[in-house]
Amino acid sequence: MKENPTPNSPLGPLSLPRGSLHPGTPGTHGSGLADPATARMEVFWARHEDDVRAAQRLRYAVFAGEMGARLKTPLAGHDIDLFDDFCEHLLVRDVASREVVGTYRVLTPAQARRIGSTYSDTEFDLTRLRQLRDRMVETGRACVHPRHRQGGVILALWGALAAFMQRNQLDTMVGCASIPLHHGNTSGIEGAGQAAASIWYQLRDKYLAPIEFHVRPRLPLPLDRFDGQLNVAPPALIRGYLRLGAEVLGPPAWDPEFNSADLPMMLRISALPARYRKHFLGV
Repeated sequence: MKENPTPNSPLGPLSLPRGSLHPGTPGTHGSGLADPATARMEVFWARHEDDVRAAQRLRYAVFAGEMGARLKTPLAGHDIDLFDDFCEHLLVRDVASREVVGTYRVLTPAQARRIGSTYSDTEFDLTRLRQLRDRMVETGRACVHPRHRQGGVILALWGALAAFMQRNQLDTMVGCASIPLHHGNTSGIEGAGQAAASIWYQLRDKYLAPIEFHVRPRLPLPLDRFDGQLNVAPPALIRGYLRLGAEVLGPPAWDPEFNSADLPMMLRISALPARYRKHFLGV
């Protein structure tokens, strides 16, 4: 996910056929949501290279343009890495403008075996999750266009993800949730590291997973340099994950290229609160 990208080969035999895990036709509301906030949005899984390129352009605009990530990309204006060809890509498109305004990518267990790892493995030692891998998906590269961050787009994405997992008998979702190192109106590793450390200490006390699921960062955020006492809220996406029942798996990794501190997080379908199970899955 957030390592220096290598040139992307054309979508071809190594990849699952786009949409092969998804019944229905492109452009349908994969989540089944009836939320008025998403009534003018269509949620769909990428089936063609053009769909993936649209997601990669949005990712570049958010990660490089907003977060200041230093991306070495083989295609100007696109965020591309070696995991993309192995992932399913979920998109939300504004019906009126046809603009892609939200995206996630999903790495299934079968495709993780083909590439040899998840992206999270490059940031964390996931040894303690080995017993979960056969039914574990990795989600990442989540981003929403700044004009569409009122909540409807991310809810639509989550609904489609939940339906995908249920349909394919997958019960665990993992990924790296980023705290941009300009969060809390701070900048640089000293100022923003203080904010990220403070968020970690807050979440550790309430949302830390049981020890049997703890993971270790390969490049830890240097927490001993910060007192971690700032009164700063986590980014909205992390707060949303926590409301869904997600747990934090350990302290953050430091990603200098993406200008972020990354928290390892896990969400199990069985942990979804009843109201979200009904909303996303109808059960």
